[in-house]
Amino acid sequence: MSEPRTKPKAILMDANQMRRALSRIAHEIIERNKGTEHVALVGIRRRGIPLAQRLAERLKEFEGREVPVGTLDITLYRDDLSELSTLPVVHKSEVNFPLPGRVVVLVDDVIYTGRTVRAALDALLDIGRPSAIQLAVLVDRGHRELPIRPDYVGKNVPTSRRERVEVNVVEIDGEDYVALFDNEG
Repeated sequence: MSEPRTKPKAILMDANQMRRALSRIAHEIIERNKGTEHVALVGIRRRGIPLAQRLAERLKEFEGREVPVGTLDITLYRDDLSELSTLPVVHKSEVNFPLPGRVVVLVDDVIYTGRTVRAALDALLDIGRPSAIQLAVLVDRGHRELPIRPDYVGKNVPTSRRERVEVNVVEIDGEDYVALFDNEG
């Protein structure tokens, strides 16, 4: 979310803290799955994609094995699609590996209500049926509306509904940080 119009209330994570959180999540993925032999990562568009790619780099560094990475566009699976736009922009999902027999780790930047993850589950299951699906998020800000809980969390950040969490990644925004803002209006 490039160039915020207002100053953040707080910087929740800087680039080093983000790097350490992703390294810790990678170690947790390895431990829980007893290695990475059957693991694949799927980043939820938009900022989940570079985070998934970074996790794959850490997993390769720690395990010496390439982990496949896919991308998922959930636009058409959103339950608020009619509120977004009359002509939503849909991007291609790319999962270029077989899902049966794999543990797919969905990767996203922030979990809030759980609705994005629900849409991602629907989108992924339309592509194929993995043996298991796990969820990794950089930030869990609470306020779930659905019974969805991440398996791996970089940082838990209690927020009010009047606040928003923005994750910036160098690949999209030019720098890495997580900031807390007051919602405008």
